Amino acid sequence: MSAQPSRMMLPHSRAGQVIGLLGGSFDPPHAGHVHITREALKRFGLDAVWWLVSPGNPLKEHGPAPLPRRMQAARDIMQHPRVHISDFEAQIGARYTARTLAALRAARPDLNFVWLMGADNMAQFHLWQDWRQIMETVPIGILARPGARLAARASVAARMYERARVPTSHARALGQFSAPAWCFANVPMLAMSSTRLREAGEW
Repeated sequence: MSAQPSRMMLPHSRAGQVIGLLGGSFDPPHAGHVHITREALKRFGLDAVWWLVSPGNPLKEHGPAPLPRRMQAARDIMQHPRVHISDFEAQIGARYTARTLAALRAARPDLNFVWLMGADNMAQFHLWQDWRQIMETVPIGILARPGARLAARASVAARMYERARVPTSHARALGQFSAPAWCFANVPMLAMSSTRLREAGEW
């Protein structure tokens, strides 16, 4: 029997909805992730947010904690009726965002996806594999993170796609824009990171 159906287990959603995608290792998930998720729901007019808990981050030297542990921790900390925790990347064997987005759009072409990231990720976005493909595939919502606002605005990606920037006044309609489109939202910032929690022995 084909295993294909189990490879496409996704959170329930209705055609036409705007779904924010927050990817990462979530090693561990923390209040900062919760904070930017809630802000993204409001700032970008999203119907829902899916946390895509990755098998591992290709940019990190050491592997994360086991996926089931991170999934359960994510469910425990992110309790919101419009936020769903997904292991979709593990289901399809993807470790890179470009492939994840291609698979999601193939599985649910009736949805409008918005990729979410903190400003710290925008600053290094040009280091991601196929980053320009990502930029050309879905709108991107960027949320301010401590110490990364200026670096994000001066980043390679921001400079190359300056004309695709959506003004903050149109942020709530971001999901209706055709890629490339990106919007930078200044939000109340919460200084917390998974790295610090690991170093403090809290994970």
